[in-house]
Amino acid sequence: MRQHPLLYKLGVAVRSLRGDRGWSRRELAERTGMSERFLADVEQGGANPSLLKLQALADAFELPLVELLSREFDERGSAPRARHVALLGLRGAGKSTVGPQLAQRLGLPFVELDARIEAATGLRIGELFVMHGEAYYRQAERAALEQLLMMEPPCVLAVGGGVVTEPASFAALRMRTTTVWLRADPKDHWQRVLRQGDTRPMADNERAFADLRRILAEREPYYRLADLVIDTSGLGIDDVVERVANGVAARAAG
Repeated sequence: MRQHPLLYKLGVAVRSLRGDRGWSRRELAERTGMSERFLADVEQGGANPSLLKLQALADAFELPLVELLSREFDERGSAPRARHVALLGLRGAGKSTVGPQLAQRLGLPFVELDARIEAATGLRIGELFVMHGEAYYRQAERAALEQLLMMEPPCVLAVGGGVVTEPASFAALRMRTTTVWLRADPKDHWQRVLRQGDTRPMADNERAFADLRRILAEREPYYRLADLVIDTSGLGIDDVVERVANGVAARAAG
């Protein structure tokens, strides 16, 4: 009987992850509560595990479920380098400007995660925040991100500035993409946001610039975990694209 490609892919991932950790199939069975026979079927791509069994496998390997399902290995169990390029940074970092040009340079499509969220919810991002609040937005963001990382081919992805504060979403990005922080001085962020005519989430706040500086300071430790940090202050768009593209290429070669 022909194996389903998704089940075959899962089997290769489980077999490779188990091998990386030096576990016997019996040890994995003890960690997941599954039988060795069932795990053998999973590793051969012949079993169709339930959602709860998939979560048990992800927990055993200490991976987000999305990472277990989206991780790819070759026949020898070697993990490939990250396929997607994720642009991080506060609003005004230049993600929507740099992203399309970088995507063209790399020969990849460009995707804005917020556009996916709007399509899924039927609401503009500003409306979504006003009507449902940030918690709802984070749930929609996580769902859109998981779907993209699991199902879609490589792309240049612009994500919201606060995604780094969501542990599961940021972990998925770090494991499945090459992350790039487009760093900028707070004053540059501020001027760019004003030119865009969008001061969310700082609207109607007399201390808006101070809030921007505070938000940047709170998130900077997370942004610094990115694979590449590109300081965009004082640089033109072409220069930023060049530096990011060279950085991505260097990581792929290394």
